[in-house]
Amino acid sequence: MTGTVELGLDTFGDVTTDENGVLLPHAQVIRNVIAEGVLADQVGVDFFGVGEHHRSDYAISAPDVVLAAIAGQTARMRLGSAVIVLSSDDPVRLYQRFSTLDAASAGRAEVILGRGSFTESFPLFGYALEDYETLFEEKLALFAALREGGPVTWEGSVRAPLKEQSVFPPVQVGKLRTWVGVGGSPESVVRAASYGLPLMLAIIGGDPARFRQYVDLHHRAYSHLGTPAQAIGVHSPGHVAATDAQAREEIWPHYARQNAKIGAERGWPPISRKDFEREADRGSLYVGSPETVARRIAGTVRMLGLSRFDLKYSVNQMPHDTLMRGIELYGTRVVPLVRNMLISRATLQVA
Repeated sequence: MTGTVELGLDTFGDVTTDENGVLLPHAQVIRNVIAEGVLADQVGVDFFGVGEHHRSDYAISAPDVVLAAIAGQTARMRLGSAVIVLSSDDPVRLYQRFSTLDAASAGRAEVILGRGSFTESFPLFGYALEDYETLFEEKLALFAALREGGPVTWEGSVRAPLKEQSVFPPVQVGKLRTWVGVGGSPESVVRAASYGLPLMLAIIGGDPARFRQYVDLHHRAYSHLGTPAQAIGVHSPGHVAATDAQAREEIWPHYARQNAKIGAERGWPPISRKDFEREADRGSLYVGSPETVARRIAGTVRMLGLSRFDLKYSVNQMPHDTLMRGIELYGTRVVPLVRNMLISRATLQVA
């Protein structure tokens, strides 16, 4: 792996607070995310991802609309979902929305398809959770067919069949760049390979080295198919500030609150400060000064052989101004530092 790795940022549009600690309206959070995306492009970030959620603590339920607003104010950075919940969406409409975004952004759109770690979208759109596996499998098969272009013939159990049906607008050049988001399922790794799609690993806790088994499985699957392996990326949370101490103090209360809220829903115990420090030291929480975060990202990129690393920069109610400072440091300091570290290591290995 060399300095050509893509370095991106992700957000779910976490609902933040004003200077008095009052939660902002969802509309203001969305406008803030657009401003954050514009800044990311200005400071040299390669990709900006917006995730889909349907609950009160996240503001964005229509990522493609937010991304279109960002596309109109940027010119360089790639734009995509992080992730879109394919299981509760219609693949045809989803493809059309992102092929439209691709046209509006002059070829910068991509989509990361996932099952969704939250389940609110299933009852909202009339899907049964007992169909969780079938929904994703069949809809991924249809979406993969749509990417190929031309008339599509498809039949399954989760939507009406298609017979020699053309879908518009087509992507102008090549195919819509599409990743499959995976949280730790070997079956999903193999499924992504069967469609020739890149893999985006969501590593939100623990030593990232434990995901090496999925990277190896990815390569074995492609070797078995007799085709070149596709790209592998990682999405992990973090925060950048001027110093390690400042970064940890800024993120800690928000990280703890988020963990407690989701933990209460899923039966996890509250996280301790000791657990947080361990995760920041050697887990999958990339927190610290630009030098510290760059060093840890570069280490993960080398260890897993990544083509992209996306930092999920928004954490619970962390204020917009703090997020903007972190974005600026990530783009102006972390990105070039990571590239230099990877190039330096590659040069030493060649020598």
